[in-house]
Amino acid sequence: MGKAVHDDVLDGALKVIKSNATLITVCTTQPTTRSHAIKAPASSGYKLADIAVSAADFTIGNGASSNGRKVTIGAQNSVDVDTTGSAEHVAIVDGTRLLLVTTCTKQALTQGNKVNIPAFSDQIGDPT
Repeated sequence: MGKAVHDDVLDGALKVIKSNATLITVCTTQPTTRSHAIKAPASSGYKLADIAVSAADFTIGNGASSNGRKVTIGAQNSVDVDTTGSAEHVAIVDGTRLLLVTTCTKQALTQGNKVNIPAFSDQIGDPT
């Protein structure tokens, strides 16, 4: 017996991110809570840099090889680095929740400099 799910069902999950995201943060390690993602290391957090985002920064479309659906987050350039440290993760949060965490290329960031966050995506695959 085959399995199927309508794109609207997968898009529903991705729209939670697109419709609610308010901030992207660059973090030293994987945050497991919103608090970790938005606070600097000196305040028991992991955030080195952050930038405000809106629904306009997100696009929902077909997944890789037309498998499932994905949300693509547009590039965020010249983001101010607030704290010196080694970046390893990027997080997306809303006012109360940690919505998504992904890895990034490990790189040293220096307070007062700028960092570019390249476009990236998160995919929900079709059922198998």
